[in-house]
Amino acid sequence: MAYAQKNKEQKSDLKEKLVAINRVTKVVKGGRRFGFAALVVAGDESGKVGFGHGKAKEVPEAIKKATESAKKSLVRIPLREGRTLHHDIIGTHGASKVVMRSAPSGTGIIAGGSVRAVFELLGIQDIVAKSIGSANPYNIIRAAVDGLKQQKSPKMVANRRSKKVSAITSGRE
Repeated sequence: MAYAQKNKEQKSDLKEKLVAINRVTKVVKGGRRFGFAALVVAGDESGKVGFGHGKAKEVPEAIKKATESAKKSLVRIPLREGRTLHHDIIGTHGASKVVMRSAPSGTGIIAGGSVRAVFELLGIQDIVAKSIGSANPYNIIRAAVDGLKQQKSPKMVANRRSKKVSAITSGRE
């Protein structure tokens, strides 16, 4: 019972951002049927982010479905000092490629459109990112999240190599 209550509280502090709405048309015998597809990014602004896709006949219903899907797909990303990446990353999905570089304090989020939403909801404050290739928001967000999943903190690397963090960060092994 306590776990269910804690889980509900955890979900409530999530923020969502609508990235794209797409109107789709199905041609039928009587004319055209319109539907809507929504892309939503959700995050807690302290290291968790996810994205979701929802389709429905009405816009609010599509957004609601996408939001629920985004909340289910949350992943934890390790951040350096809670504000930037530990190392530079390149994420790819389809023809989209997103290059992400850590930045010094005070830089801000230098990124375009849909990738910016991912970084804001993840809680990153200083990053430089460039999207290359396809500008499809679905693929760009998938590429960004794919790249962020590759992020390794020095602690994770040290554990995997059975070494101390100081040996990893100083460069001597």
